[in-house]
Amino acid sequence: MLKQISKLQTQVMTALLLTAASASALAQLSPRYQDNNQDLVADLPADEADWRDPRILIFAYTPVEDPALYTQVWDEFITHMESLTGKEVRFFPVQSNAAQLEAMRAGRLHVAGFNTGSTPVAVNCVGFEPFAMMAAEDGSYGYEMEIITFPGSGIESAADLVGRQLAFTSPTSNSGFKAPSTILLSEFGLTADEDYRTAYSGSHDNSILGVVNSDYEAAAVANEVLRRMQGRDVVRADQYRSIYKSLTFPTTAYGIAHSLHPALAEKIREAFFTFDWEGSALQEEFADAGMARFIPINYQQHWQVIRSIDEANDTVYNCD
Repeated sequence: MLKQISKLQTQVMTALLLTAASASALAQLSPRYQDNNQDLVADLPADEADWRDPRILIFAYTPVEDPALYTQVWDEFITHMESLTGKEVRFFPVQSNAAQLEAMRAGRLHVAGFNTGSTPVAVNCVGFEPFAMMAAEDGSYGYEMEIITFPGSGIESAADLVGRQLAFTSPTSNSGFKAPSTILLSEFGLTADEDYRTAYSGSHDNSILGVVNSDYEAAAVANEVLRRMQGRDVVRADQYRSIYKSLTFPTTAYGIAHSLHPALAEKIREAFFTFDWEGSALQEEFADAGMARFIPINYQQHWQVIRSIDEANDTVYNCD
C-alpha cells in the first residue's frame, strides 16, 4: 500500500494525470523488443538461441555518491544470489544513470536496481524487466520528493524559489527532476530556467551535500536518501530545512535483463524474495528509510503514476 497523501497533493496529481494524453500508460517500447502480452515490458525473446545464460552475473545498484560503500552493503545479498544461481555475481559500481542504462543495453549488466525515474527508460530502451521493490515489514513502500534548503537561505516556501537556484540530480530522475519540475510549474507557476535557475548535481547525495554546504540554494531530493544519510551521520537534521514534500512515489525497481534464460531468471527472482534481511548490512543501510524486505511489483500498475508524470512533461524516451 502507498503511504497516505494530503488532499492538496491528491488534487495536484489528479491535475497532472488529466493533463496527460492517457493515464494508463506511456508505451514507447523500442522496436528491438516484443510485448505480445501487452504488459508494457519486453518479452523473453521467441528464439531460444537469443536466451542468455552468462557464466558471471553483473549486478548494479542505482548511482550513489559513494559506490564503494554499496559494494559492502550488497555483499551478503550477492552471496545469497550466488548460492541460488550457482553463478559468480559481481557488483558493478555505476557512476551515472546513463552508464547503467548503456551497460544493460550492451549486455554487460544482468541484474539491476534502477531509480524511480530511470525505470521507464530502462524498460523501454534497454529491455529491463522489473519485478521487485524494497518495502517495510508490513508491505508499505515509497518515498517522497522534498525540496530542501539551508537555514538562513531566505527561502521559506517553494514560491520563494523565484530568482533563486534549485539543484536537480539528472533529467532521468523522478524526484530529482521530473516530479519537482512538473509540480513547480503546475502548482506554483514556476518554469525551470525562467523563474528559477537550475543546476545538475548528478546524484541525490551530491544535491544534499551541496545544500548543507551552501553550494546550492535549494535542491529537489528523494527523502529516503536523506534519511539514510542522516542514519550514517553524513548530514544532520539541523543542517537543512524542507520547504515542500510531495505525494508518495514507488522507489527503486529491481529486476533483470529480459533475455536471461527463464530458469536463471527464476533463480534470481527467488534470491530477492528469500533473502534474510535480519542482521544484514542491507537491513542496517536501509532501516532509516523504513525498508525491511523485497516485495513483488508489476510495472504496468506500480509505475503508472511515474509514466503519467512523463506524459504530462511530453517525455519521449530516446532509445537510439
